[in-house]
Amino acid sequence: MSAHRLQQLKGHILPGNKITAMAAPSPLTTHVLNTAMGVPGANMGLSLYRQDPSTSAWSLITTGITNADGRCPGLITTEMFTSGVYRLHFETAQYWESMGETCFYPYVEIVFTTNDPGKKYHVPLLLSRFSYSTYRGS
Repeated sequence: MSAHRLQQLKGHILPGNKITAMAAPSPLTTHVLNTAMGVPGANMGLSLYRQDPSTSAWSLITTGITNADGRCPGLITTEMFTSGVYRLHFETAQYWESMGETCFYPYVEIVFTTNDPGKKYHVPLLLSRFSYSTYRGS
């Protein structure tokens, strides 16, 4: 059994900082697109962190796995989403390895600032084996 699959199973068995369904939509969303193959980046592990403004230390908020559409709903609740610096960490090596491929970037981290937590923030990841890009979406 692959390490990626074991990680997926672990998330269903053990409690922890796993994403769960929420009544209200998350104010922060992401969408992974495999631009090399023209498909969503499904089953990619990711983690969301927030930086402490006084110490610059990163705190894990949650972990998750993208769905069949390459999205990871419920990243953070409206109550937990505050102004600050956040980091999305994507497990790209595991994603490509699950398809029998290698990649240049073993992971991708996107660091961004939120100034108005009342607004929606969409942070997509466009990905191939040898490149990636991102932007602030809507």
